[in-house]
Amino acid sequence: MGVVVADDGRVDVAEPVDLGGAEQSERIRREQGWLGRGPTVVVTDLGIYHFDDDGEMRLDSLHPDATLEGAKETIGWPLRVADAIATTPAPTDEELRLIRDELDPGGAYTK
Repeated sequence: MGVVVADDGRVDVAEPVDLGGAEQSERIRREQGWLGRGPTVVVTDLGIYHFDDDGEMRLDSLHPDATLEGAKETIGWPLRVADAIATTPAPTDEELRLIRDELDPGGAYTK
């Protein structure tokens, strides 16, 4: 399965494949010698997604000025949405300092 993120921010699955859910995914990771249990969170320019017990990605939080409709337009499959979508809080001054000074001092991702 391939995931494609287009320049306009849309996300699509290039070749949809039934991976059998979270249990199947965990078995495959273990057999291949991969560490961990796979991704637990996806952060985009519109919101924050987590994975439910079935391994399905779920929108949990929208960033300020993002809309549910806008998020749905960027996903290439029916988007699973939390019962109560939160609004992502603005970063603190310390978080901004860490991003700008320590994680991305050259501005590769922040400019």
